[in-house]
Amino acid sequence: MAHRSWCAEQEGRTSNERLEFLGDAVLGLVVADYTYRNHPELSDGLMSKVRASVVNTKVLAEVALDLGVAELLRLGRGEDLSGGRAKDSILADATEAVIGAVYLDGGLAEAERLVLSLLKGRIASAVGEPGESDHKSRLQEQTVRGGRGVPRYEVEGFGPDHARRYLATVYVAGQRLGTGEGRSKKDAEQAAAQAAGGSLVVERGGGDA
Repeated sequence: MAHRSWCAEQEGRTSNERLEFLGDAVLGLVVADYTYRNHPELSDGLMSKVRASVVNTKVLAEVALDLGVAELLRLGRGEDLSGGRAKDSILADATEAVIGAVYLDGGLAEAERLVLSLLKGRIASAVGEPGESDHKSRLQEQTVRGGRGVPRYEVEGFGPDHARRYLATVYVAGQRLGTGEGRSKKDAEQAAAQAAGGSLVVERGGGDA
């Protein structure tokens, strides 16, 4: 987890940039292979869009936060003081370095297992599958079908930059239905949607009684 800014202050130390290069290649291969094998209905253009939606700086930075990578980064003093642990580009590069290291240590099978454990749900969302992790889509289907409109989310961040967390609240037709917390805004919104979906089930159950 050695950033080049740290290596510049430590004579003879090597940064994780070579691992980033390797991890980026492995990541792209795994996502492309999984999409190709599991979604024969998609054209090459759509497969490219799916890959781009999950293999990008924002998503990989969120993954880094989920893994707790920010706390492990070795940054130069200036980079650290300027908020480097919260920069998407640095976090995304670190995620790629982790994937590269797993590939070198355990081979492609282990790297594939890691990548899919981190991104399989996002791939499903990008393709449009009603995956277990896509609570927002399911909630919207429920509320629209029930004539209550589209859910609205409010998200607040809290905590230090290197360990930032988010609290999301979801409203449907002006009514607060659920809250959720996560290491990224997307994760917090998904958690809130999951809680709201449970509330709707309870409401329907009460109405049927």
